[in-house]
Amino acid sequence: MNGGDDEDVVAASADQSPPLQWRFSQVFGERSAGEEVQPVDMISAIEFDHSGDHLATGDRGGRVVLFERTDAKHSSGARRDLEETDYPVRHPEFCYKTEFQSHDPAFDYLKSLEIEEKINKIRWCQTANGALYLLSTNDKTIKYWKVQDKKIKKICDINADPSGAVGNGIVANGVPDANNSLLRLPVVTSHESSPVAKCRRVYPHAHDYHINSISVNSDGETFISADDLRINLWNLEISNQSFNIVDVKPEKMEDLSEVITAAEFHPTHCNMLAYSSSKGSIRLIDLRQSALCDSHSKLFEEPDAAGSKSFFTEIIASVSDIKFAKEGRYLLSRDYMTLKLWDINMDSGPVSTFQVHEYLKPKLCDLYENDSIFDKFECCISGNGLRAATGSYSNLFRVFGVSPGSTETATLEASRNPMRRHVPVPSRPSKLGSILGRGSESAGVDGNSNNALDYTTKLLHLAWHPNENSIACAAGNSLYMYCA
Repeated sequence: MNGGDDEDVVAASADQSPPLQWRFSQVFGERSAGEEVQPVDMISAIEFDHSGDHLATGDRGGRVVLFERTDAKHSSGARRDLEETDYPVRHPEFCYKTEFQSHDPAFDYLKSLEIEEKINKIRWCQTANGALYLLSTNDKTIKYWKVQDKKIKKICDINADPSGAVGNGIVANGVPDANNSLLRLPVVTSHESSPVAKCRRVYPHAHDYHINSISVNSDGETFISADDLRINLWNLEISNQSFNIVDVKPEKMEDLSEVITAAEFHPTHCNMLAYSSSKGSIRLIDLRQSALCDSHSKLFEEPDAAGSKSFFTEIIASVSDIKFAKEGRYLLSRDYMTLKLWDINMDSGPVSTFQVHEYLKPKLCDLYENDSIFDKFECCISGNGLRAATGSYSNLFRVFGVSPGSTETATLEASRNPMRRHVPVPSRPSKLGSILGRGSESAGVDGNSNNALDYTTKLLHLAWHPNENSIACAAGNSLYMYCA
């Protein structure tokens, strides 16, 4: 990698940190053995806020559930730093905060189309005046929510003394006697506070196709929303107008060769964003170049590999998710088979490629028949940029060390015993700009011991805490949390 960059998150770690020892932390919504999960309860989105003190999940029923960290709630920043020095391994604890109905089922009468209430994405916005702000979206409509604690007020002592009688001067001619010491006025008392969610704005009717991404800009004032063919730029304060900044729709739909699969703003440069395509490429665009970003600043794609291409080559190359590292130098992408790390200063190819489930290659035909090949797995990268994680089948997820020379890999199961099905896999040291086999399993090994993979239990959604080695992941309707 390019040396001399002190702010380089990944390259900054010349000394290799030891492999992390992951352990179970918490679970919410754990189902008992044999319990049937309702589709509306399936988690469809997970996101930590910028501080890591709050976590939001969305489900297929259109609900958003918020969790709040409790172990650091009453500690100042300086105190927490001192505690982390004394006790480097903390056990993060979250508790349920509140939930609200973000979206409801709708019907587009012009297109005779049912619109699901399922939450596709959640993104946190900047906090203000002790209130939390977040964006949530389903296929068509984005909503801007404010969640704030409000004290519950109750009225007590609203009646006169019951021992008094009408003839004792409490009421004379229907008018209370102001001089009577027994007269009581209503008293309002404040009880414990309770979080209340309020929809501040609704951003409708801007997408003809299903929204797959939303991303908040680092300026705190704007955000983007992306569907299959367009990316729109919004101002948080203006809900009836957006600007189309990317449009890949051809004049004739017969000429359509690729679609937009994900879009993400750069974490520090408010003028830069990246979007991925179904052909496996990632484009970096600069909003300063033109109002409509038809051309890209940089194109990141893997060089064509030697050998014959199959029917499935383009399908498994489709990028399902992209994430910038915290400092913005590196970009993580996930396609069906692999996890790739890109340096935005080097467009010749990925810095590293990690095989997530290489053992599925012989089964691509079966995966195509049951539509599993179109599953969209998300990815996440740690706050220090040293590790990345992504999901697989049988509720497994994998953690890779992405720093130069790291051979760290871990396979965990979303359960109370995350190492139960862990199988050691061969690892090879990374090489700059090369395609790695790190994390690949030998033929016949499915990362699941002798058990067959369960394609119905897939771990699609997960998020990494921005400041600590803590991962939250969704397994059906259950939210599992792990720390190291």
